[in-house]
Amino acid sequence: MRACANTQGVFCVYKPADVHWKLVRDTIETNLLKGVNATHPQPVPREVRFLVSSSDEPGAAKGLRVSPAAVPVLSKHPLVTGPEFQQIKVGVGHRLDTSSSGVLVLAVGNGNKTLNDLYNTRITRDYTLECEFGMATHDFSHTGRVLERSTYDHISEDKLERVTAMLEGANQKALRMYSTVDMGSQEAYEMAAKGLLGPDGKSAPILTGLRCIHFQPPKFTLEVQCLNETQKYLRKVVHEIGLELRSTAVCKGVRRTRDGLFTLQDALTRHHWSAADVMEAIYKYHSSKRNQKKILFPIRESTLETSGSRLTGTHQNKDAAAG
Repeated sequence: MRACANTQGVFCVYKPADVHWKLVRDTIETNLLKGVNATHPQPVPREVRFLVSSSDEPGAAKGLRVSPAAVPVLSKHPLVTGPEFQQIKVGVGHRLDTSSSGVLVLAVGNGNKTLNDLYNTRITRDYTLECEFGMATHDFSHTGRVLERSTYDHISEDKLERVTAMLEGANQKALRMYSTVDMGSQEAYEMAAKGLLGPDGKSAPILTGLRCIHFQPPKFTLEVQCLNETQKYLRKVVHEIGLELRSTAVCKGVRRTRDGLFTLQDALTRHHWSAADVMEAIYKYHSSKRNQKKILFPIRESTLETSGSRLTGTHQNKDAAAG
């Protein structure tokens, strides 16, 4: 059965760590059904029936008397038919694995089409990765089977920043490789200025930004902007950073802080997964959407600079001619 109009749209919740995304979705569905059915109770229809009664009043004629009366149709009673809304489909956007936490985008009713359209654009996601040097595991997480232990005293923040810059540069090359637009053309410049430059369709994971925001060995924290990623891929990136620094590293936590337009400030925590809170979040999203542009695939100036001087020269010549 279709959801009512007030509960159709897109919103996001905060998925706790060590909770499967299916459990989050099922909980939201259950709460929505309870809330919608409690908000929209349907009155039991009534029908006219002729009831037979006998008269015991003194002086009245003896016998049976037939009189019309409006009575409820018991076959239409909610205790017989069940609640009006028996199923509400909640769709899930870019998923988070069980051990990860953060922003999880969901959709209800016709919001599922909006969700599909949203992920057909080149939107990026932000993550915070909690990492630790000195250990390598089979699944790149701190709970995996330990394969190796190593020292990390030789690692400095400058060395870590050089490695992250190198990885970011390699991903910019991948961006140019997957893009079907000539990076030396005016079209590429104009698309980059509008945030439309990026791979067409599905591609390998691409890091559009990578930097260290906290460094206190053996622990360090990375901030990542990416596209087409999985959480396992992000943990592998941490592992590769450890190897580049002649050490080892594991990822202790993956937290998504942004998914397209949705941020942590928009995410409903577990205590606010009620139907009323979801309806309010959907309303806020559609209200803000009218005044916001979609967050598309961002490109840094370094990408354009490394693609050759023709791009910048073309733009400068165009400005000079206009002047």
